[in-house]
Amino acid sequence: MTDHDDDHADHEHHPHGEDEEGRVTSPMQEFTTGQVGIGFVVLLVGLAVTFGVPLLF
Repeated sequence: MTDHDDDHADHEHHPHGEDEEGRVTSPMQEFTTGQVGIGFVVLLVGLAVTFGVPLLF
């Protein structure tokens, strides 16, 4: 057999907790007013394509 039969007892190869203090996920990041404006324009274009184009035909 291999020399790593008991890998489940060794938790040191995946440390948790200590290194994740500086990690920032997307919902926690700040955003600017310009980014909100771009998102709103993308929303309007998407709605126009989704609902406006079918209404033309």
